[in-house]
Amino acid sequence: MSASTPATSPSAPGGTQAATRSGFSRRVQRVTSGSTWTVYALLIVVFVAILVMNPSFGEPMSLMAFLKKAAPLIVLAIGQYFVIVSGEFDLSVGSLVGAQVVIAAKLIDGEESMTWPVIGLMVLFGLAVGLVNGLIVTLLKVPSFITTLGMMLVLYGAIRLWTGGAPTGSLTEGFRQWGRGGLPDTPGQFQVPYAVLITLVLGVVAVIVMRRPYGRTLVATGDNDVAAAFSGASVWWVRTRAFLFSGFMATVAGILIGGYAGVTAQVGEGLEFMAITAVVLGGVVLGGGRGSVVAAMAGALTLEALFTLFNQLSLPSTIRPAVQGVIIIAAVAYAAMPRRSRSTTPGAPTTPAGVPEPTVPKEPQPAAP
Repeated sequence: MSASTPATSPSAPGGTQAATRSGFSRRVQRVTSGSTWTVYALLIVVFVAILVMNPSFGEPMSLMAFLKKAAPLIVLAIGQYFVIVSGEFDLSVGSLVGAQVVIAAKLIDGEESMTWPVIGLMVLFGLAVGLVNGLIVTLLKVPSFITTLGMMLVLYGAIRLWTGGAPTGSLTEGFRQWGRGGLPDTPGQFQVPYAVLITLVLGVVAVIVMRRPYGRTLVATGDNDVAAAFSGASVWWVRTRAFLFSGFMATVAGILIGGYAGVTAQVGEGLEFMAITAVVLGGVVLGGGRGSVVAAMAGALTLEALFTLFNQLSLPSTIRPAVQGVIIIAAVAYAAMPRRSRSTTPGAPTTPAGVPEPTVPKEPQPAAP
């Protein structure tokens, strides 16, 4: 009796330490597994190449200018990440950005007093588009590719019909400061752009959301929506909220782009594919269920840095779509390689790296809440 007591009493602390080490190991493997780590290595390589060709790129003002230019794409990538990791697509974000900028210019038309009311209207409009996309996909069971492609055409057509094909009106300085200005607000001095600060805040919020129960449910839904529903998750509402996030992020990106680039007939065109490319470059699997929001943001930064390198090399801008296509194909093929190797290797584990093999019950049972 007395001999058995000391043997069992330390088991709880030892088990806790083992669980802690196991949890830390899983977190490290999630960061370094698959194609996630590749985006960080590629980002460093591209930055070094730019610095070799243009040493002044490393100066603080040049870096801030680059980050200010990259901020809208990073914001779009955050929104696109939520949708893609849930197992869906959102092809309407580019047209939504264009619609937001054109609507803002026409409604504000140089009146400073209209700036904040129009920004509020833009937020509501972006959320409404995201809600419509989400409900059509989840309740009407229309594939997200078709739904958001149709929304993209509707937005482009409606804006061109409303403006006659040529945007009118102008944005105020109060509106444009969010894409152009920074802190401290003193011309000629080093500034931290508002766009960079906004992007940092949204990035932190996205990381916090993904660490909350909703974030874990979102990833589980993208991995296996049937199992997620069986465990008690409202799959339709989980995915609808992802589209709401995407619509909101597209609105913020529209505000930043409107301030940075102004109003043109081509504003927003192609941004949906750039956002998807950035997310995939960050190692997020197009089928959903795998990927990091931080890596998705790094993918957007890497893509923008890659285009900057192309400018340094004097390559034509027409090469960008081809590069995006190659990145998407290569990233999807790379992400599929571990799955193929696991499925063809006898005795190989079938669960993602860092996730312990679950005990299979004899009969299906709902997961613990």
